[in-house]
Amino acid sequence: MGKPVLLTVDDDPSVSRAVARDLRRRYGEEFRIVRATSAQEALDALKEIKLRGEPVAAVLADYRMPVMDGIEFLEQAMDLFPLARRALLTAYADTDAAIQAINVVDVDHYLLKPWDPPEEKLYPVVDALVETWRSTDDRSVEEIKVVGHRWSARSFACRDFLARNAVPYRWYSVDEPEGERLVQAAGGRAEDIPLVVTPDGQALVCPTESEIATAVGLSVDPVQEFYDLIVVGGGPAGLGAAVYGASEGLRTVLVERHATGGQAGQSSRIENYLGFPDGVSGAQLTDRARRQALKFGAEVLSARDVVSLEARGSARVVHFGDGSEISAHSVILATGVSYRSLDAPGVRELTGRGVYYGSAMTEAPGCIGQDVYVVGGANSAGQAAVFFSRHARTVTLVVRGPSLQASMSHYLIEQLDALENVVVRSGTVVDEAHGSDHLQQLTLRSVETGETEKVETGHVFVFIGAAPRTEWLDGVVHRDERGFVRTGPDLLVDGKRPPGWTVPRDPYYLECSVPGVFVAGDVRADSVKRVASAVGEGAMAVTLVHRFLEER
Repeated sequence: MGKPVLLTVDDDPSVSRAVARDLRRRYGEEFRIVRATSAQEALDALKEIKLRGEPVAAVLADYRMPVMDGIEFLEQAMDLFPLARRALLTAYADTDAAIQAINVVDVDHYLLKPWDPPEEKLYPVVDALVETWRSTDDRSVEEIKVVGHRWSARSFACRDFLARNAVPYRWYSVDEPEGERLVQAAGGRAEDIPLVVTPDGQALVCPTESEIATAVGLSVDPVQEFYDLIVVGGGPAGLGAAVYGASEGLRTVLVERHATGGQAGQSSRIENYLGFPDGVSGAQLTDRARRQALKFGAEVLSARDVVSLEARGSARVVHFGDGSEISAHSVILATGVSYRSLDAPGVRELTGRGVYYGSAMTEAPGCIGQDVYVVGGANSAGQAAVFFSRHARTVTLVVRGPSLQASMSHYLIEQLDALENVVVRSGTVVDEAHGSDHLQQLTLRSVETGETEKVETGHVFVFIGAAPRTEWLDGVVHRDERGFVRTGPDLLVDGKRPPGWTVPRDPYYLECSVPGVFVAGDVRADSVKRVASAVGEGAMAVTLVHRFLEER
């Protein structure tokens, strides 16, 4: 973190050098002295300082400068650093300027030039400025800043990406003063959101996930072109495969489209995972697994969208959305599943603006004292309901089925029953979402009677069904009618191997219709949709990779 700044601006170069010299002599060890020879140059410097997150203790500005005088400059400087102390410099007494400076910019001191000797005329003034500034506690914090709008879908996506990748950040609404200052410093407009500012002062306006990942230090580019093993997907199965692959000496790279953890990473509390009797959050479990994979030497690439898979001779090639590719001896597909879209009028338009898929735990502060709705009847929905019950006034679980018993673990049902502010509405679906710039109401419909009811809410979290999102594998591997990837014995029809099978053996248990390509976790047809089984399949897939490599 840089030193606090003392900035001086004077259009006379000799005076500018003199004041900077005198300030540096007395304050150089504790403060960074910045000098400018025009108001515009000084404003540009202040904008850069603002983006870098450094504090400005005091500004000393010459009154009579061309284009923009000292009072006009201080007025704009206050917009960026309202807590910085201010002094106006002039070559002779000017009563009108002094009065104007006090009324317009609340100037702290009015200083005559020359100030020789500085020990008597300059330093006491600057000492007073610094002492006053210190009393404001305007200390800098090295952090990523995100400026956006409360009901902006892109702003939510940006915050969600950072949170799910365990990147700390501070959120500023574009409507609050500090948010406005950061946008101004970046040279943008209020509509240029989200704005992401890194600790080194880099400003990203409406960035893509890949741009954010690069700016905050996540790995996005592979170190090598060829590996022993490529793992596609960073959920429990993919992380399990990366840990076991790298720990057993395979050159392993894990590629994740959004953030490691998948659906499990969004779970507020997993209480039936072996070895965690008190439960563990999905984010904690994911972070430990990711760090474990990195410790063993696996590469983890973030924000990389895999668009196709190719068998090119003995190599298995993964193609990215930007046209680049990497190759390996083997591939493990662990892309998991995504929540199905809620098919009701108004939902698409309000997604990210009150309608969210998954827990979206970054929204928890906004749910304090509110009525929240959770749609779904499986474990993920129950975990979300328990989590939001700690923040919201009420949580209503909207379930299509007649009860929770068929789809939710018994321990979760018991927890929900014990929470006074959680209500379960079974046999109910969401018929429509209403709102202008954000969600304001839901229309709920009874499955049995067809009766509808409008309810007031600004937050609904959706956990319905599971879609494998395997369209990118179309024509390459065999999938079932729902898009899940078939493996092992399921590929054999009347004892015959799948068309195009090129090796003299039957597919291994987790091997798909392309030799050397294995499948683990929820994306596999007929898999057990549990975290423990996904991790186990990831480890088992690595064992089968070794068998495949021994055949070569």
